[in-house]
Amino acid sequence: MPNAIAEQALTTPEALRPWIAGVRTLSVSAAEQADRPFVRLPAAVTKVVLRVGADGRRDVFVSGPRVRASYHEGKAHLHCVELGLAPGTIRPLLGVPAAELVGRVVPLEDLPGALPRRLAAGLRRLDPREAVPRLAETLPELLSAAVDPARTTLLRAGVDALSVRPDRAPAQVREVARELSVSERQLRNLFSDGVGVSPKHYARIDRVRTVVTRAGHAPWSQLAAATGYFDQSHMTSDFRALMGVPPRSYVTGRLPALTPCRSVPRP
Repeated sequence: MPNAIAEQALTTPEALRPWIAGVRTLSVSAAEQADRPFVRLPAAVTKVVLRVGADGRRDVFVSGPRVRASYHEGKAHLHCVELGLAPGTIRPLLGVPAAELVGRVVPLEDLPGALPRRLAAGLRRLDPREAVPRLAETLPELLSAAVDPARTTLLRAGVDALSVRPDRAPAQVREVARELSVSERQLRNLFSDGVGVSPKHYARIDRVRTVVTRAGHAPWSQLAAATGYFDQSHMTSDFRALMGVPPRSYVTGRLPALTPCRSVPRP
């Protein structure tokens, strides 16, 4: 199975958990990545990224949700800290609905409002190891008055219900809407603003990412059932649509053609 780059999940400070869904560091050197592809999995999450390149330059940018996987040539030396924004946090923090960021990589300071520019300037001055502790000191105060608690609670309940969990398969969209006492249209609007993709596409991305994580640990038919698919054929079709290849091809390294990574626009 392809291995994108070396990564490590960090503990999210308690003060940041209402706003940040996860923190991870990513590191790669030219030597260790030269013969391996850099794989970007589909992801229904918006990230704020602090990246330090081989020349020491710091870039701070926003990476929006990705609806399909992409495969890239090996990267030069870099180190990143990625902050995954929790559902419902994108507009208060970045000034735009999540749907406007789908498939985009944008310098943080290019987004509207004073908060993205202030956050970008602060992060760019930091060593990556300092970014998370510093945010834990400043971000909660900045965002506490900007988030609609009722709307955010509803959205996150929908996200949880549509996600694969170890003890259950995800619910269907219509079931989630009924359980939350909203229409399917209202649920779509909540997801568009706070996640970036529709509830149906969120569930597809989450299932496919789960298949990638669990591949090789169970027969394909069992994996399909555990992740909410009708059968193995349904899983294979969904996987191919989002990943570009069927599951067996992915895990054995038979990937689509590689392309260069897009550069973040320089200010």
